[in-house]
This record gives sequence, C-alpha cells and structure tokens, in this order.
Amino acid sequence: MSISLAGAFERPRSWWRGFWRKLIQILPQGLYARSALIVIAPMVILQCVLTYVFMERHWQQVTNRLSTVLTQDIAALIDLHQTFPGTDDNLMRIAQERLRIDAEFLPKGPLPPALPKPFFSIVDAALSNEIRRQISRPFWLDTVGRSNLIEIRIQLDDAILRVVAYRSAAYASNSYIFLLWMVGTSFVLIVVATLFLRNQIKPILSLAGAAEEFGKGRDPEFRPLGAREVRRAGFAFIEMKRRIERAIEQRTTMLNGVSHDLRTVLTRFKLSLALMGDGEEAQELQKDVAEMQRMLEAYLAFARGAAGESAVKIDMIEFLEELRFDAERDGFDVAIAYSGDPMVALRPDAFKRCLANLIGNAENHAKHVAVEALRDKRFLTIHVDDDGPGIPAKFREDVFRPFFRIDEARNQDIGGTGLGLAIALDIARSHGGDITLSESFMGGLRATVRVPV
Repeated sequence: MSISLAGAFERPRSWWRGFWRKLIQILPQGLYARSALIVIAPMVILQCVLTYVFMERHWQQVTNRLSTVLTQDIAALIDLHQTFPGTDDNLMRIAQERLRIDAEFLPKGPLPPALPKPFFSIVDAALSNEIRRQISRPFWLDTVGRSNLIEIRIQLDDAILRVVAYRSAAYASNSYIFLLWMVGTSFVLIVVATLFLRNQIKPILSLAGAAEEFGKGRDPEFRPLGAREVRRAGFAFIEMKRRIERAIEQRTTMLNGVSHDLRTVLTRFKLSLALMGDGEEAQELQKDVAEMQRMLEAYLAFARGAAGESAVKIDMIEFLEELRFDAERDGFDVAIAYSGDPMVALRPDAFKRCLANLIGNAENHAKHVAVEALRDKRFLTIHVDDDGPGIPAKFREDVFRPFFRIDEARNQDIGGTGLGLAIALDIARSHGGDITLSESFMGGLRATVRVPV
C-alpha cells in the first residue's frame, strides 16, 4: 500500500520537474531579458485582465443599454405609425428633432440582401438582438458601410421604415479612448522601465566582463557602479583580485628567493668540484649539480613569466613563426598552420614558454611535429601533434604533475626538469584556458591548448 502511494505521489512530481525543465529552456537565459520579462509580463497580464473586465462589464453593458434605448425609439415610431396613420411627416420631424435619428417610410418591397458580418463588432450583435426581442419583424442592418452612421430597415405591413442614426447612439464609442490611453501609457511605462533596467544591468555586465578579463590573465579597468548590492559585489571582486595578485607575488618572490639561495650553494659546489679534479665521483656529482642548475633555471623562468607581464595584442602568425625558427635552429622541422584573425591578446613571454615546452616535449620523443592554430570568436585553439610513441590514456592527467615520470616508452622528462608540462598547464590556466592530451592523427600525442580571446 505504501509503495503504491509513493508511486502515485512520484508521478505528479516527475511530471512537474519535466514541465519546469522545459519551461526553463523556453525562458530567456540572459539577466537583462529575464529582468525585462519580470517587469513587462505582469504589466501585460494586468492590461489583458483589465481589458477583458472592461469589455465584459462596462463596454458591452453600455453598448447593450444604448442599443436597447435606440431600439425602443424605433419601436415607438412604429407604434405611432400604426396607431395614427397619416402622421408620417410629423413622426419624421419629431424623430429628427427630439430623437436625433433620421427616419423615413419607404414604399413596401423586399429588404436589401444581408451584408457580411463584421469580424468583431459588439454593436452589430447587441443591436440585432434587441431588434429581434422588441420589434420581432424582418429587418436589415448595416453597421459597416459608413463609419459614424448606422442604417436600419424594418419591414412593416404597409411600408419599410428606414432609420439612420449616429453610431454613438448605439455604441460606447468613447471606450476606444480608454483603451488607447491604457495601451499608450503602458507602452511609455515599458519603455521607461526598459531604459532604467538597462542602466541597472550595465554595472553587472561590467563586473562580469572584468572578472572574465582577469580570468584571462589581463588587468581590467573596473570601477564599481550601480545599486548598493552591485557595488558591494564589485568591491568584493576588487578585494579578491588584490588577494590573488598578492598570493601570486608572494609565490614568485618565494621562488626567486629560494632559487637565488640555492644558486649560491650550487656555485660553491661547482668550485669544490673544480678543486677535486676529474675523478669518477666528481663527474657524477657534476651531473647532479648540472641537473639541479636546470631545475633552478626552470623555476626562475616560470617566476619571470608569471609576474609583472601584461597581456598585449600580438600577431599569432609571427608568434608561431618565431617558435618554428627556434625549433629549426635546434635542428628540428616543425610544420605551422594558422586560420582566423591573427591578432590575439596574450602575455607573450609566458605563452611562448607554454608552447615552447609542448613543442620541446614533442621534439624529444618524435621525428615530426606539426602545430595547427585556429582562432574563432571565443577561443584560440592550438594543436601540437607528433608521431612519437604517445602517452597512455591513464597517464594523461598525471603527466601534468611536477616531477611525474612514466615508463621508458615515453619519458617526458628525459634531459629535462620534470616541470615542462606543469609550467605549460599553469600558464594556460593563468590565461583562463586549459591543456588536454589526446591521440594525434600523426600516430603520436596531440596536446591541445585552448584559451579564451
């Protein structure tokens, strides 16, 4: 019993969740569009409700009453015509002077053919219903021909009564003025609300842009504006930016200090080894010292690239050509291809070190290397392909850890410091991007750098 009840409650809940997900997909995703919808939708719904209530309770009611009064006047003329024969001239005069309608008695004959009904006309339906109810005679009605007049013909026993009256006598024409004022003022209010809403959204968009620029490694110019809550978020962003910059500066200073102190110690080691001569033990120690020297140089290079450099617009075609020239100078042949807008805002020294590490890693384990770059509206994507042995899929995340080594089939740190890929990944992420490894069409490894532009 409890299971059936749970299933009975679960079905409406799942239906409601599905409906809510579909509704979220239909609704606009942007803050400006959603805010505008919050402002405009209630106003439109309110106007629709007011219009419906007005049409149902006031407009139609007044029209029905006016149609009733006009039909009563026409019925009175018919009764007088039948009760007092020969007084048609007086009846037409009284109708024109007192009732403000133009009435005449035409010779007996057939009524004109029925006219097409208007698509939307309260007066046509109301007046027709009243004539049927009060007079109960064949009639012909024209509410379409002349905009401000209504023509009615009623078939009598000995004649046809033709009546021409103003439309306002049977129709609440001033209701249009009310609708016009309502729609006009609503439109003005929506325009004003949209303008004010845009001014309130601008500081939020400015904050989002500044956060995005800072995530790309750039130094945005940002000043908190707008409402109190938005300014508070802006000041929090500025304080967060300062803390991150201080943390980076402290890390860089620490690396520089440690590297400088260790260089001093290494210099002493070199002097001591020079005095020891060329023995076998001295040669082994010299290799260890040389390896430590390379590691320190990598630390210093990374520290220099991470601190103090600003993003500038560079020509990526020339940038990649410089990398190809450096590879040729080292005895390697690297193919370069580029498509898209060549001007990209990057930190050139740091990004060059990132690509140089990836290309150097490929050169250490492959005979052929190809670099393909693509710039679209949002991202700069660079693929570094080689025909080497590749890296097993299970190690592709681990190789970005400092000093990580895999088996001899592909040891990315042979002759290096073990920091190349880690430094490349750190530089890519400092630009707001990332590096991924996958299979290459050349049979080896593909390293993909993707950074926002």
